[in-house]
Amino acid sequence: MAWQDGTVNPYGESAQPAPTENFYEAVGGEPTFRKLVDEFYAGVARDPLLRPMYPEEDLAPAADRLALFLIQYWGGPGTYSSQRGHPRLRMRHAPFQVDAAARDAWLHHMRRAVDSLGLPPEQDRTLWDYLERAAYFMVNVAPEV
Repeated sequence: MAWQDGTVNPYGESAQPAPTENFYEAVGGEPTFRKLVDEFYAGVARDPLLRPMYPEEDLAPAADRLALFLIQYWGGPGTYSSQRGHPRLRMRHAPFQVDAAARDAWLHHMRRAVDSLGLPPEQDRTLWDYLERAAYFMVNVAPEV
């Protein structure tokens, strides 16, 4: 019997190809993203530059929003969009002045959080590349010349 792509199924007629695992599943699902976000916000809570950008007394709501966003982005449940609609990341961050220093502080805490996961190098690189691009995208204050 042939696979859907036309190649021969070497395991006989009853065997089916294994479903492809997405990144969310490959890195451990929700617990991994919750750990990432918890580690990240532990650093933000002590950061004099970033902490004022989170007006809520408790960082838990912000942490939950980031976790749900990352979970959905990487292939998990669409809870973020169900609760909050389209991410509109730049619009949601527009009230805050995100300059290069804020970006770098964000990346510092996020790098520490990613390192805490102990992901294999390829997964680490995939996640970090996205987070780094996102941090640069969020800058909304032009550098002084």
